[in-house]
Amino acid sequence: MKSVLSSKSGGEADKYVSDGEVIDVGGLKLEVRETPGHTDGCVSYVEHTLKSVFTGDALLIRKCGRTDFQQGNSSTLYDSVHKKIFTLPEDYVIYVGHDYDGVLQTSVWEEKNLNPRLTKSKEEFVEFMKNMKLDYPKQIDKAVPANMKDGKEYSI
Repeated sequence: MKSVLSSKSGGEADKYVSDGEVIDVGGLKLEVRETPGHTDGCVSYVEHTLKSVFTGDALLIRKCGRTDFQQGNSSTLYDSVHKKIFTLPEDYVIYVGHDYDGVLQTSVWEEKNLNPRLTKSKEEFVEFMKNMKLDYPKQIDKAVPANMKDGKEYSI
C-alpha cells in the first residue's frame, strides 16, 4: 500500500480511511480521527499504546494549519482540534506534519495550555485566522493538484 487518505479528501489513494477506523501499520494500531479545517481530508492518527498522535497539518507546534485556501475553515479546524486532539490524555506526545523551527514534538498538555492560537475562544480564533494576511504559498498551485492525484502526474 502506497498511500492512505481520508475518504473525504477528494484525492486519489490506494486506501481510504474514515473516523474511528483502526489501521495496522507495521504492528502499530492507528486510530483514525478526522480533523478537517486545514483541508476537508485532514486526519490525525492516534497510537494509544505509545501514547502518541500524528496530527499532520491540523495542529502544529504552537500553531495550526492555515485555513485561508484549499477547503480551509477556521471554525471547523478549531472544533476538530478541540474535540479530536485535545480530548486525548494530556501526556500524549504530538508529532506534527512539519515544523518551521526544528522542533519535532510537543504534547497534548503543551498545546492545550501554550498554543497562542488554540487557547483562544472559538470566536477569537476565527477572527485571528481571518486576519493573518499570510503570503500566498509559493508552490501551492503545483502542490494541490499533485496531492489530489497522489503525486502521480506532477513534480514540484
